Amino acid sequence: MEADVKKLFTFELQFNWNIVIATIITTLLLMVDHYHRFTASKALDRFFLYLVIPLIVIIVFLRENPADYGFQLGDWKAGLALTAIVIAIAAPILWLTARGDPSMQKYYEWLLSPELPRYAFLDLIGWEFIFRGWLLFGYARKYGHDALWLQSVPFALAHIGKPEIETLSTIFGGFLFGLVAWRTRSFIYPFLIHYFIFTFTVLVAGGALG
Repeated sequence: MEADVKKLFTFELQFNWNIVIATIITTLLLMVDHYHRFTASKALDRFFLYLVIPLIVIIVFLRENPADYGFQLGDWKAGLALTAIVIAIAAPILWLTARGDPSMQKYYEWLLSPELPRYAFLDLIGWEFIFRGWLLFGYARKYGHDALWLQSVPFALAHIGKPEIETLSTIFGGFLFGLVAWRTRSFIYPFLIHYFIFTFTVLVAGGALG
């Protein structure tokens, strides 16, 4: 009987602690971002939550090189080429969507201001690092290229509350961003693409581009 009870509570689990830490901290940071505001700027909050904190964990606690998580220029020639191609394809789609969907206009038009470039940079650089850097390359150590889809899931769920047409696309957009990071070994080029998509959408939704 005692042996049966002991066996019942024996799970024989062997965790990859890098994956565990990245998953827990990323999830908690997303939740903290949703419930709290720490500075006058939500974008500044996200810069610290999604870039500074993960870098501190990687360097101080995991004692690893951030370059192993895509914090590097990587293959910059391929990165710039892919960035240009994706932007060229995305621009007309964004134009039609932001002009034709009232929910997109309502959600984004208020962001149109001289502060837009700075806001977009602070808001998105950490956002891209935590998904297309820390999670993607952290998960890839165990799951290989399946990590491309795994990092897309929390990215898509984090968009709930935004316009439906945008949110439904993010599982595929997250995969595409991840694919660019995977090819270039850098989160910088997905960031550049995301930066363009965000700012262009705001400009169109706010009527600055006609």
